[in-house]
Amino acid sequence: MSVTPLKLEIAKDLLIKSVVEKDKKTRIHIYKAEERINFKTIKSRLNLPATANSAVDGYGILHRTYLNNPKTKFEIVGVSRAGHPFNKKILPHQAIEIYTGAILPEGVDTIIMHEKCKRFDDKVIVNELVKQNQNMRPIGENLIKGEVVVKKGKLLNAADIAQLAASGNNEIDVYNKLKVSIVSTGDELILSDSNKSSKGQVYDSNKPMLLSLLNHNFLNLKDLGIVKDNRDELAKKFSNALSNSDVVISSGGASDGIEDHTQNAIRDIGAECLIWQLAMKPGKPMAVGRKKNKLIFCLPGNPVAAFVCSKLIVKPILIKLAGGLDFEPLVIKIPSGFNFKKRQGRTEYLRGKIISEENSNFLTVHGRKGAGVISSLTGADGIIEIPFNYENVKVGELLKFYPFSHRCL
Repeated sequence: MSVTPLKLEIAKDLLIKSVVEKDKKTRIHIYKAEERINFKTIKSRLNLPATANSAVDGYGILHRTYLNNPKTKFEIVGVSRAGHPFNKKILPHQAIEIYTGAILPEGVDTIIMHEKCKRFDDKVIVNELVKQNQNMRPIGENLIKGEVVVKKGKLLNAADIAQLAASGNNEIDVYNKLKVSIVSTGDELILSDSNKSSKGQVYDSNKPMLLSLLNHNFLNLKDLGIVKDNRDELAKKFSNALSNSDVVISSGGASDGIEDHTQNAIRDIGAECLIWQLAMKPGKPMAVGRKKNKLIFCLPGNPVAAFVCSKLIVKPILIKLAGGLDFEPLVIKIPSGFNFKKRQGRTEYLRGKIISEENSNFLTVHGRKGAGVISSLTGADGIIEIPFNYENVKVGELLKFYPFSHRCL
């Protein structure tokens, strides 16, 4: 039976729409919340900062006094440090010695950096043009009371955790981790700690790669080992895995050859085959099954194809399944530094590098061709997308580029 491969965008949209929203949560300390998914929108219970304070080390004065006489010698009447406020009012011809983070005393509306002043014992003269409210942090500069700190579904990072802590949160509710089981298929596969016992056996690279690629704090990964090219064994593995997992990911056997059993195994356990074949290279022989609200991703056996499909379709769907909203990967447009020809009617994904020369950036293709050439991934900065309808790419054309996380800050 002939099958028309789906565009990646259509396949992703189909899967995203099939996701049933999660409702199970757990409460954790914020210092454990990196890469967890926030369960409910959190708003600030206070203004941050709660009081106006100094942004620099220097002297606080009343701007009007300076404006009337820039030569004024201000009398220094005290010191204000962070955590140690000066509680008296500063009069018009007085100044406060103040340090970064210290609360502004009443009567002060301008801060001058100490290096812009000249001090004579308990007097100080300003040696620069002064603007009102300069070097001050106003109330609510960071957050206003009632303002959203983090939205529901946010995949939390270190900056979010800092903001949560600053706004007085110690514990938060996050979605329970998504349970994901990973299995490799193939008679030829052996574990990397095994000794090759016969010609034609190869070390399994996909499962270690996937366990690393999906090693995120919002996922709970389980290694289900290797299953042989046997329809009944694979169906049994899928069934057992689904009983203990939300998602199963297999690699290999996703095509339509004699020894490719994943589609039949999906049907044998009563699952619906949502997707079979994608209009992309590498990654065409991919299938996705669904049983109730659980998914089975059947990746191609070729490592590069499995890697690309995992990056572009599996990971975004896992984030969505886990309760997240930030599931679209970062993409930027960069000029091509190469010419390229392809067949129209499929999207191609090349491994690429960003070259910076003379204040400009351009893309180059990295490594050898081939869906099984893992070395094309090592050393690459990311993935270059050659669009579905393109037949030719010329030097200078803007192309979509998906940077790898290990090349980002």
